Amino acid sequence: MQTAEVVIIGGGIVGSSIAYHLTAAGCKDVLVIERETAQGKGSTGKSMGGVRAQFSTAVNIQMSLYSIPFYASFDDRLGYPADYRPQGYLFCATNEGHLAYLRTNYEKQVAMGLKDVRLISAGEIRDMFPQLRGDDIVGGSFCAIDGFVDPYSVMIGFMAWAADHGARLWKNTQVTAIDRAQAVFSVQTSRGPVSTRKVVNAAGAWAKSVAAMAGVDLPVEPLRRMLVPTEPFDQFPHNAPMIIDMSNGFHFRPEALGFLLAWNDPEETPGYKMDFDPAFIEKILVRAADRVPVFENLAVNPKRAWAGLYEMTPDHHPILGETSAAPGFYSANGFSGHGVMHAPATGKILSDLILTGKTDLIDASLLGLSRFAEGKTIHETAVL
Repeated sequence: MQTAEVVIIGGGIVGSSIAYHLTAAGCKDVLVIERETAQGKGSTGKSMGGVRAQFSTAVNIQMSLYSIPFYASFDDRLGYPADYRPQGYLFCATNEGHLAYLRTNYEKQVAMGLKDVRLISAGEIRDMFPQLRGDDIVGGSFCAIDGFVDPYSVMIGFMAWAADHGARLWKNTQVTAIDRAQAVFSVQTSRGPVSTRKVVNAAGAWAKSVAAMAGVDLPVEPLRRMLVPTEPFDQFPHNAPMIIDMSNGFHFRPEALGFLLAWNDPEETPGYKMDFDPAFIEKILVRAADRVPVFENLAVNPKRAWAGLYEMTPDHHPILGETSAAPGFYSANGFSGHGVMHAPATGKILSDLILTGKTDLIDASLLGLSRFAEGKTIHETAVL
């Protein structure tokens, strides 16, 4: 039987970050198991790639305060490109309630040490982007270090660095069972069993079924998110930030020579729905043209649009750390759309917990699985 010090199930951006952080911390026997023939076929390769520190809860802000500087130094640190572009996130408030919400978040972000966020007036927003319909915008918030990365490139960088320093990656390998006896796990795979004392569930939207193999009930469910890239379009500036219309959640950012459009359809229901629904294009273009009148002229090729899966938890926070019901079994799941932006912090937190039993990056007890049974959930309301 093969052995490994740590087995990570899932080779997406989260699993790859954990492999990197473990290896960088001196753990030389890390095995990553990826069921697909290539990495990034799950949620990573379908992500919008946004990174932001503008959250409403302290723990998410803390994770961003580690992750964003990490992305800024990624190329130098790992020798691989992250394509981090600090073009910002601009939240556009359309009523006083939105403004009060942004102000509360802003005060918390500043108190946590975020220096680059500011509240801005409606006039400033209209001056910055006269192409926006601004008659109902009452103000907003902007953070200059927020922006975008290339999730696929980041994942490859993490895993390649880890592999260069001793980690192993098994692709095209299914995990079929997880057996545990006296603190040792036997991970059954299509390439044979692996013996280990530490198993990390980084299976993204498929995390619930992996946890079940270890006898753990994980409250994570998949929810489809659809993204629509436009054809080349030059009537809106390409140095623009991610712009969020708080009236309905429509948001967009520059992508290549066009733009990438996103909107969380409130009628979407949970499930493994991987197909793009062509009817979504009209829904999103109506909202796009309403906020950005020149977007009436946007050309879209439905064949280039795609769907991916968010992995949702009841409180929109991830589940991180060791599971008391199965000691040695660790979760890195349920990012609720924030897996890419928080991948560096997740790797650091999980590496710390696995190797030392504690982490100083966050209060890890806040994100443990037990919070659901104990009624200690913490709700993130800034979900896009």
